[in-house]
Amino acid sequence: MPIVNRIADLHSDITAWRHDLHAHPELLYDVHRTAATVAEKLKAFGCDEVVPGLGRTGVVGVIRGRKPGSGSRKVIGLRADMDALPIDEANDLPYKSTVPGKMHACGHDGHTAMLLGAARYLAETRNFAGTAVVIFQPAEEGGAGGKAMIDDGMMERFGIEEVYGMHNYPGLPLGQFAMRSGPIMAAADHISIQIEGVGGHAARPHFSVDTVLVGAQIVNQIQSIVSRNVDPLESAVVSICMFEAGRTDNVIPQFARLQGTVRSLKPEVQDLLEKRLHEVVEGTAKLYGGKAKLTYRRGYPVVVNHERQTAFAASIASEVAGKDKVDTDVAPVMGAEDFSFMLNARPGAFIFVGNGPSAGLHHQSYNFNDEVIPFGTSYWVRLVETALPA
Repeated sequence: MPIVNRIADLHSDITAWRHDLHAHPELLYDVHRTAATVAEKLKAFGCDEVVPGLGRTGVVGVIRGRKPGSGSRKVIGLRADMDALPIDEANDLPYKSTVPGKMHACGHDGHTAMLLGAARYLAETRNFAGTAVVIFQPAEEGGAGGKAMIDDGMMERFGIEEVYGMHNYPGLPLGQFAMRSGPIMAAADHISIQIEGVGGHAARPHFSVDTVLVGAQIVNQIQSIVSRNVDPLESAVVSICMFEAGRTDNVIPQFARLQGTVRSLKPEVQDLLEKRLHEVVEGTAKLYGGKAKLTYRRGYPVVVNHERQTAFAASIASEVAGKDKVDTDVAPVMGAEDFSFMLNARPGAFIFVGNGPSAGLHHQSYNFNDEVIPFGTSYWVRLVETALPA
């Protein structure tokens, strides 16, 4: 079954919702306008329950099918994220961001609009048995909004037994899907390194311990962890993204600070990275006469797709796009996603949908491709109707 006809009819409406969301981006948990818009539409669609305020500003809609559910899959959760990014938009669009310093540079406006379209269709037709729970989550971009909704008891409150997520994928052709069983997105950990040396005059470096030099050597040395300590067949990333030191050109600074991110796909690799980072950071600083303290904070876990649910999701994507348009062995992505918390709480699967040849995610020129809408929305409704046959 290709694109659902009713979804094709709703394409212009869903696109208009997406453009409105794009023009009014909000960050992290401060998604009050977006959440209110979502809740208002879910009520207008006739959802049986609309519950705002989960995970601070998340929204959940409940849609019951024509018949009660039976068996092991009577309640299915579908999740979209709502928050934007702190980026100035470079696009010249009629619906470009109206908020300076904020834009939907990751496509969450499209994710939210597609799930709203699915909710409208499912509430109209109810051609399924059991319950579909549509989940609109705040704070995916670093705020762990998915965890906040789980901590608020969302899974238990609505009896969710399986949960599914979707993300657009720039570079993957329009109308195609991609996923894999097992790890599909990386764990994202945070590192902060405080360096202390001996400040002094820039013309007399021999009386100082230069924290800029120490920091530079630390940046270089920690790359040896990935190249010489991690199995070459495993995946790992250590990136230093911030280096702060000094305020003028003739003073060797007493202190410096580095910050960065660490990515991995397996717990044993994550443990190794944390251990070696402490050793290399402290040892390198000592070698140059300074001191360094590493703070390692674990963030989002690995996104791990469950085998049975992944096979099921792939079969639905194949119905919508055609079997030859679904890659079931896509390479894992070292980006992170807090849908990982939901997959740790319930079995399910995360799928990528092609955004075509667009700018990359988190880029100031990125824009969600509206032609994705029929594919993503059809995937959602067919997933529910197939998992919960009437």
